[in-house]
Amino acid sequence: MQKSYTVSDIEVMEGLEAVRRRPGMYIGTTGSRGLHHLLWEIVDNSIDEAANGHADKVEVILLPDGSISVEDNGRGIPVGLHPELKISGVEVIMTKLHAGGKFSDSNYAYAGGLHGVGAAVVNALSKWTTVEVFLDGKHYYQRYSSYVKNGKIYAGVPDEALKVIGKASKHGTKTTFMPDGEIFDETNIHFDQVAKRLKTLAYLVEGITITLRDQRQKPEKTVQYNFVGGLADYVSAMNENKKTINEIPIKISGERDGIQVSVAMQYTEGTEENVTSFVNNISTPDGGMHVTGFRSAVTKTMTEFMQNNKEKISFEGDDFREGLAAAVSIKIKNAQFEGQTKTRLGNAAARVAVEAIVLEGLTEYFQDLNNAGVCQKIAEKAINAAKVREYTKKAKQVAREKLKADTAPLIGKLSSCTGRDYKKNELFIVEGDSAGGSAKSGRDRKFQAILPLRGKPLNVEKKKIEQVLANEEFRSIITALGCGFESTFNIKNLKYDKIIILADADQDGAHIRAILLTFFFRYYPELINTGHVYIAQPPLYSVAKRRQKTQYAHTEEQLEQLKKEMGRGCEVKRFKGLGEMNPEELWETTLDPENRVLLRVDVQDRLVADSIVSKLMGDDANPRKEYINLYANFNKIDNFKA
Repeated sequence: MQKSYTVSDIEVMEGLEAVRRRPGMYIGTTGSRGLHHLLWEIVDNSIDEAANGHADKVEVILLPDGSISVEDNGRGIPVGLHPELKISGVEVIMTKLHAGGKFSDSNYAYAGGLHGVGAAVVNALSKWTTVEVFLDGKHYYQRYSSYVKNGKIYAGVPDEALKVIGKASKHGTKTTFMPDGEIFDETNIHFDQVAKRLKTLAYLVEGITITLRDQRQKPEKTVQYNFVGGLADYVSAMNENKKTINEIPIKISGERDGIQVSVAMQYTEGTEENVTSFVNNISTPDGGMHVTGFRSAVTKTMTEFMQNNKEKISFEGDDFREGLAAAVSIKIKNAQFEGQTKTRLGNAAARVAVEAIVLEGLTEYFQDLNNAGVCQKIAEKAINAAKVREYTKKAKQVAREKLKADTAPLIGKLSSCTGRDYKKNELFIVEGDSAGGSAKSGRDRKFQAILPLRGKPLNVEKKKIEQVLANEEFRSIITALGCGFESTFNIKNLKYDKIIILADADQDGAHIRAILLTFFFRYYPELINTGHVYIAQPPLYSVAKRRQKTQYAHTEEQLEQLKKEMGRGCEVKRFKGLGEMNPEELWETTLDPENRVLLRVDVQDRLVADSIVSKLMGDDANPRKEYINLYANFNKIDNFKA
């Protein structure tokens, strides 16, 4: 019998109750990423104060009880009564969604964050929150709590009205919050992750000093960031392990039509182009109009500069950007992003402004006789790039033809799935024919495809693109993905929602994973950014006992726990490789979506990731040895089911 639906079934959620009921709608996830998102929202409010010239210090403290405080020396949240709501400005911002001073240009010309949602959401998802405002010689204070009473949810409710608790000789705002363990899967803020984000922000806001203190450990751990060079220092850090052509990065800044533009660029002796971009201090990993304008300006400036070169060479934009590392940061009112994740800027005016300012600044740089030596080296690099491009054009065409020709043999090598719903299909890239055979037999043919690899693929960090295209293993992967390569790439043509790397849990397997991840990072970054690349986590042990279901362990700790639970007489089997698993075991432990453990590959900081890839996979062995000696820990892994 169909249940009736009447007006009494309609729920009205008051205040911030909706946020606690559906936190994923506001912060995306209740995992570690969502937890850290709370901190970013409060930090971004302080950064907005600094970016608009009202603050130059921000301090973040990870407190012993698990709470986090963020303090700035800005103007302080307004404490007066709101004319309509008749509560303080502090309480409005902390308890009302879509309330704040960032909707008009009068208070914040440029702002990031969630525009009026952030602070209230942080309050709603915390056990308690306190706000302290230091303004006009007074120290204001208010505390908020979240709890359940008589079956009703109270989210971020003020304990009492805003009050003065003392005098103040400083100005600014301090927000302290305790993430709610009933909302989040974990409440541990990771020091290194926070430090990386704060370091990037310090590069972006010149003159700001950002301090991070971890008081959860003794002695207290503290880092402080202040970069006088701003973006120039950022680009220098990008190229820390690379040989550069211009030792001092080219720095260009200006304003056009209300859009502030800041650019730093430096050429390396390598071939990779690496452009990082930001809008209102928010990272835009997929670029957008501001990056388009930057690239156009470089092409136009270099084309003009190269007109008098003696060699009759036809240039393309890529020739001028080979080996170029750059950071493009703009401040713009009413930024329009493509998608909620704010990864790509859509404002056409940004392209016009960046192109004009960079064109003018770069032209002045190339016309300055003091820069003649550097400019000549950049010109020689462009000429060499154009020659190599022409020389390899035919080789690339041959490689493309080989790619087409390899489609037929690949069908025999690739065990494709029968399903045509690409949003459900999965591609397992498997180490070795033996493991590939087990995977083919154990998989669900409806949505799981298997592509076995023979031996180790090339390390693309050390190879030119034509060598990558000529490699049989990578040709197979490119063809299997079906979404093109470089200029022909179109993510809409991707044949699989999940691309899963499946390798042995040993040194060779780790090396293969590193090689494949480098390939995706360098040539298919959008697949990583959009969450399509995963690493399978096959177990290390099986624990069996008569009349009990076989259990599996991924770590030594899990093994000991299982042995303790199953008691005496259990049999432990150590899997030395995927090839030792029969199809049933591989399905049950690694392929079955209900039981398997996957790691989703993510890039939270492009600068850090690029540096690590260069160190671990590049030609210079010394930085690699130093990094491994300092950081290597092969026993610590965070897993989740997917």
